[in-house]
Amino acid sequence: MRLLVTGKNGQVGAELALSLAALGEVTLVDRAQLDLAKEHAIRRVLRELKPEVIVNAAAYTAVDRAESEPELAMQINARAPGVLGEEAKRLGALLVHYSTDYVFDGEKRAPYVEDDVPHPLNVYGRSKLDGELAIAASGARHLILRTSWVYGPRGRNFLFAILARASSGEGLRVVADQIGAPTSSIAIARGTAQLVSRMRTLSGAEGLYHFTAQGETSWHGFAQAIVAGAGLAVEVAPISAADYPIAARRPMNSRLDNGKLERTFGLRLPDWRAQLDEVLARLQISG
Repeated sequence: MRLLVTGKNGQVGAELALSLAALGEVTLVDRAQLDLAKEHAIRRVLRELKPEVIVNAAAYTAVDRAESEPELAMQINARAPGVLGEEAKRLGALLVHYSTDYVFDGEKRAPYVEDDVPHPLNVYGRSKLDGELAIAASGARHLILRTSWVYGPRGRNFLFAILARASSGEGLRVVADQIGAPTSSIAIARGTAQLVSRMRTLSGAEGLYHFTAQGETSWHGFAQAIVAGAGLAVEVAPISAADYPIAARRPMNSRLDNGKLERTFGLRLPDWRAQLDEVLARLQISG
């Protein structure tokens, strides 16, 4: 099986290099080799490589900066996935694409299911929703995987921001009224490999799935767990989202229901606490 992975230097892309290796010949590309802002480059690379599976791990993820760069966010997160879908259909390939809890406004009291009507609060969320719609409209065989609060053992993310400040002995003030499921890049990559493998024998399983860690917490609870897991003794004070002004509004409820994923594929990602333990162990950090 020939697999193409975009975003090889990103949090998820780097882990996919490991998880997909057992499935076949994996080609990983970065922005220099495949610029998703350039439609002609996407078509040229895919027609040259002729992959059987395309895993799009590249995205514009600067949520706050997207408010001032909407065109670039839309090009990479919305139009490029549509082009990938068109080329996937032309090749008869499977397209795996990652989306986000930010397609919802967070006003629902219960976890969101795939059939809930999206209502993004920010440019990033709108761009990711438009990417979902473009892939569906392309007619390609696809898996769209909505995940949330992604972090991992490399890159810039919430985990490293908390560790850096806590290691300096500085007290932390972290939002406590936004709820979700921190999901590690390791778990996402492993789960993706399992899904791709199972798609070989499953028919009619294409579509949209929620794909997050089990359990739930707040950003404050996540920060507390990071600090405790690293054996650091600093205060983590809870604050409200209103006390932490940022450019892009975030949903207060980012919980996603993963029941469809489990019913279709028999797959559940591990609890968020177990994922955090594994990431800290990978970093050789332990309390």
